[in-house]
Amino acid sequence: MPKALSDAELARSLPGGFVSSHADVNGTRLHYVTGGRGRPLVLLGGWPQTWWEFHKIMPPLAERHQVIAVDLRGMGGSDKPASGYDKKTMAADILGLVRRLGHDRVDIAGHDIGGMVAYAFAANHPAHVRRIALLDIAHPDERFHTFSLLPRPGRQQVDGDIHAGPGRFLWWFAFNQVPGLPERLLAGRSRELIDWMCDYLVEDPAAIGDHDRDIYARAYSTPDAIRAGNAWYRAFGQDIADEKTYGRVTVPLLGLGGGEGGHLLLQAVLPDKGTDVEVVLVPDSGHYIPEEQPEIVVKHLTRFFN
Repeated sequence: MPKALSDAELARSLPGGFVSSHADVNGTRLHYVTGGRGRPLVLLGGWPQTWWEFHKIMPPLAERHQVIAVDLRGMGGSDKPASGYDKKTMAADILGLVRRLGHDRVDIAGHDIGGMVAYAFAANHPAHVRRIALLDIAHPDERFHTFSLLPRPGRQQVDGDIHAGPGRFLWWFAFNQVPGLPERLLAGRSRELIDWMCDYLVEDPAAIGDHDRDIYARAYSTPDAIRAGNAWYRAFGQDIADEKTYGRVTVPLLGLGGGEGGHLLLQAVLPDKGTDVEVVLVPDSGHYIPEEQPEIVVKHLTRFFN
């Protein structure tokens, strides 16, 4: 790998005057990158990525918003404590951060794990959020127990080819919940995982280049980082229990879904989760839509949040 760039250097590489910072909130230390002016828009990323997954959409969004791209608890430059990876606690982290930055009410867009946190924020702190956008994910609920982890003979390819489709098979949802083993297998080898995930879940793998993959691989290269990222999945049981206590969110909710199942999932799930819901297909995209189709994502987020 070439020389690693720090978060501060990565932030400075983006047009728009972005700055890398840290804040101590809710018993942990979060890393975040800010830039732009206007109404605050919080961006929350997912596994196995960092705030950098939004680097293509941050400069254009910063023309209308103060953009705040956050490394969640356990991610990238943020602390990796022993506990607190349920999405309700992680939403409280984000509330602490936006209050620390002087904001009482924000917009939030979350992708993957970040989308789960965004929904938990709206469910638990509705007075502090205007609108939320969920990118290719919904909050864990009982449906998560029915996800296909492997091909099924007679329904998918009989030969068990995980690449054959249709759809995607979420084997890592189980793998990441195995205590201790992922850390031993992946420490120092995280680029192999990053490449597999990108090639499997992206419509055009070239959308996430070597530079980006190196950034993510470094972020998940140590046992501690792998353990913390996996803890988001190990908390799904608590997340499902918490979701049962939530009512439908009342703030406007936008779902942006890719063509490999994300859009269909959001169409099926979100209407029951909110009182004001819109679901949009992002064409020619897999799971990592902020990097695969940044112009379309910017168009819809700008329309929705403004």
